[in-house]
Amino acid sequence: MALSDSVTTCLSPPVHYVICKLGFEKKDSYDINIILSENGEVCWQAVTEHVCYLESDQSVDYIKSIQSLGPVCESVNLHFKSLTKEQFVIQYALWFRWTNYTELFLEVFDVLQYAQTTEVALGLMKLTSCLERALGDVYLLIDKDCPFLLRDLLSSEQLAVVFGQAVMNVLRVFIGSPYGLNLRNVLWHGFASPQEIPEKYCAMLLFLTAGLGQLLQTYLLQTKCILVHRPYVVFVGLEELDIFPGKYLTISKFLLCYIYLNHETLSVAEELVKLSSFVLKTMSPFWMAALTAFKQSRYADCVILLLPQLEVGLRLLFTTINKCPNRLLTAEVKLLSQVSYVLLLTMLAKHLDNEEVNQLPAVLEEPAMASEFLWDFLNHQEGPRIRDRLSHGEINLKAFPREVANQIVAFAITLLCRFSDEDMFAFKEHMVIKPLMNCASCYHSRFHPISRLKKQVLECMKSIHLWPELPTVPEEHVRTIKGLEGNAEASTLILMISEVISQLQQCMPQNCYSSDDPIGSVLTERLLIELCDMHICTLYSPRPVLEILAVLRKISTQCHQVSEQVMASTRLRYKQWMNKTLRSRQRHNYLRMLNSIKFLSPVLRFILVLITLELVNVHLVCKKNPLDYQQYIKFLKSVLQYAENLVTYTSSEKNKWDETMELTNKALIKIRKISDRKLMLMQLVT
Repeated sequence: MALSDSVTTCLSPPVHYVICKLGFEKKDSYDINIILSENGEVCWQAVTEHVCYLESDQSVDYIKSIQSLGPVCESVNLHFKSLTKEQFVIQYALWFRWTNYTELFLEVFDVLQYAQTTEVALGLMKLTSCLERALGDVYLLIDKDCPFLLRDLLSSEQLAVVFGQAVMNVLRVFIGSPYGLNLRNVLWHGFASPQEIPEKYCAMLLFLTAGLGQLLQTYLLQTKCILVHRPYVVFVGLEELDIFPGKYLTISKFLLCYIYLNHETLSVAEELVKLSSFVLKTMSPFWMAALTAFKQSRYADCVILLLPQLEVGLRLLFTTINKCPNRLLTAEVKLLSQVSYVLLLTMLAKHLDNEEVNQLPAVLEEPAMASEFLWDFLNHQEGPRIRDRLSHGEINLKAFPREVANQIVAFAITLLCRFSDEDMFAFKEHMVIKPLMNCASCYHSRFHPISRLKKQVLECMKSIHLWPELPTVPEEHVRTIKGLEGNAEASTLILMISEVISQLQQCMPQNCYSSDDPIGSVLTERLLIELCDMHICTLYSPRPVLEILAVLRKISTQCHQVSEQVMASTRLRYKQWMNKTLRSRQRHNYLRMLNSIKFLSPVLRFILVLITLELVNVHLVCKKNPLDYQQYIKFLKSVLQYAENLVTYTSSEKNKWDETMELTNKALIKIRKISDRKLMLMQLVT
């Protein structure tokens, strides 16, 4: 029997007891009128009386508190079931406005009426993320920097000022503490199956959210503050997320196949869910609900349901491959504030806790496919970070883009196929599945700093390539201006660039260097494209590599800004020249700028080639001893300083074009010295 069939729960015995049994041990019925006044207000004192505290240090006793609150939660759930939708809206809708998403809480009420377990779990995940976002907005009434983690937010003095510490302790029994029910984390990390989340806890959090709205209104009236909601994160550059395109892909030289995730694709996916060893059978309702949500264009719901299941499947592989099946389960708190969950980043790490090599990335076919895709979509700071942003309430669920959901679903389908039995060959070759597998197999990171630097370099070179198209005054106009010098200096700088290129020619790809025209043959977009097409490992980049990448990216950014400033100034001054609105001094300055462009173009292109060659060899920085490393990074920072000074001198406020020559001369001398000492990474290649 496959492990995916034999596992009946991902909750360890202690956690299973806390969530599924502890709150049901007290059988007493509880009168809802004790915690709900006649005018519909939550009687917080009656609620907080059920939170118990340890005698030793007066911290929350979570076990006794969950026991005590169990009957209260049941009473709240029955109360909601007794209400019609209209009654609920009249009595409670006003108190959800502070969350900035009243409709969501009304949806959760609807879900509770039917108690479909998968929908209850989904409602709870959405409720907790929205609640966290709203609590963060409240926090910002008092302080500037909102904590990233829910547990830190709920433990903050700032929220205790608004709501009271006793109220915050009630919330921490349900969410935000690894010692309590911890419903948010257990669901968002995929440990709980649908039937393991009691609906009464969802009802109680709905009730508490309304009560928080009542407390907040009192606070706002007393302090005359206005609650401001932070804007949602908006996904930009969706084309960069288009790994599994929605138009067509070439399957062979002769066949084009449309691969919209249509009903046929999703029907095949539903069959794969039933058969794939990547899916725990207890979790299959989540998978089916996710695919249904996609069909119904509920893209946020689809992704919210699917992301935890990807983590479950990967955790199943992780524990199987690394022979640690006990880590498939949640675990009780081992040490103070330390929970031994096996979470996503742990599963993708290079080594296990015992320093042995983690086998999972190899199984996921590093460097392509799952590892890089997961890092890109979930973790890299410049990527979409979908799970973080969804689980912390940063995304507008009503406007979640289909493009993002398309990628997550398509990726999930490839994993279902990858980890299926050999006799499922027919599925893998299916005409709607095979294109997805082909896309996944050749995936490379798009949001790692290495990938971002490649993109920056090419965009900067494209910008510089536009310079020859800039309008310039006729040559005969230039000759009419007396006292304009500098052509000789510009030629000298260009000669220095040629000399350094000659020194470094052996470090460049073959057949790209011509001694007759070093600059024309090397400082080209073609060479940069060739270099950027080279594969560079992005997984497990050590700190020195990341530090070097950070400096190289800053250099590229500054070079791009120089290019944009030069183009803007050139266009403006040309227009002013032709309209004869430039004063004498401004005319001289404009012509100095045109003279400077003659050497600024090759010098910027040279720097781009230089940093790209260093990028290609960036992992060699780990071979440098500490002294050489410090000298090398000092050199890069000097190049960065040069680029920053260029930005200043070429700005419309400064216009110090003559000074750029002296600045460039000093920078090229320094680069030549470093080249002579063979300290560059490209020179370490043997």
